[in-house]
Amino acid sequence: MAQPSLSFDPIDEARRHWEERWTEDAATEMVAVTSIMRVHQILIARLNDLLEPFGLTFPRYEALMLLYLSRRGALPLGKIGERLQVHRTSVTNTVDGLEKLGLVRRVPHESDRRAVLAEIAPAGREVAEEATAALNEAGFATDPLSAGQLEELAKLLRVLRVSAGDFPG
Repeated sequence: MAQPSLSFDPIDEARRHWEERWTEDAATEMVAVTSIMRVHQILIARLNDLLEPFGLTFPRYEALMLLYLSRRGALPLGKIGERLQVHRTSVTNTVDGLEKLGLVRRVPHESDRRAVLAEIAPAGREVAEEATAALNEAGFATDPLSAGQLEELAKLLRVLRVSAGDFPG
């Protein structure tokens, strides 16, 4: 649910304070980071609203789709954490939630007795397809940005991701 709109842009107001106390460059950096963090909040809220009818949150959707798109429909929990770039505790909680919904089940690894796999259930495949259709129809909640703007944004953010070591550039 959206909060009431402010009569001013709080990030612009923060910029003004930053420029008074520090440098213009520092203000620009703060504004960029703060804007990204706010957009993250907006997108997560929008995506979670779209996914609510399916009993999903965006992190659960990401894990479900990872399994849906995998060759065997099953992955070790550690591999899920690597691919989603989250801590193993987050993976455990996410898989627990998907398991309670009957969308995923834990199964023993066929060759490594220490490993556990998360395996997508038939109901999980159905929900993954329906939820993806809803997200695609809604443009992944990125309105009012155009395809060109989204492409440019992805390119800009990719530079930060590469420099952080997410993957080779």
